[in-house]
Amino acid sequence: MRVRLRDATPEDAAQIAAIYAPQVLHGTATAEEVPPDASEMAARMAKVRAESLPYIVAEQGGTVCAYAYLSRYHARAAYRWTVEDSIYVAANAQGCGIGRALLAELIVRADGLGLAQMIASISAQGGEASIALHARAGFVDRGRLPAIICKAGRWLDVVYMQRPLAAARNIAD
Repeated sequence: MRVRLRDATPEDAAQIAAIYAPQVLHGTATAEEVPPDASEMAARMAKVRAESLPYIVAEQGGTVCAYAYLSRYHARAAYRWTVEDSIYVAANAQGCGIGRALLAELIVRADGLGLAQMIASISAQGGEASIALHARAGFVDRGRLPAIICKAGRWLDVVYMQRPLAAARNIAD
């Protein structure tokens, strides 16, 4: 079945929350421990959009099966050229190239915004597919912080990956 990428809308918030909830409750892709509801997801989407950053969904047969967005890596002004990506794919849609398509679209959009760097923060335990996805997209492993997340009674490492974008030249204004 064909997958269509498009900008997310507030009407997608319930489906986005449903994709995210299993990772919050049982996965390692997020350090969050309480699943946000649709209204909270809509508020988060609005915050991303207020920063003029992309928030996109993958739709298959009229149903949202994955979503991705960029967020500011750090609030301090000097970090304004750097963003962090987040990608979540529903369990029944994993392994079909949807994450790869979403990441590629985020990179294109980040380049279009004149950004310089993308960062990925990935749980080392359970995040092997995400690490491989990012490596295939040109991200480089920049290090690991051991045992910085404690979730479901176990300590998790976080791998940091970085990818330069088209604007990674000297930006000084």
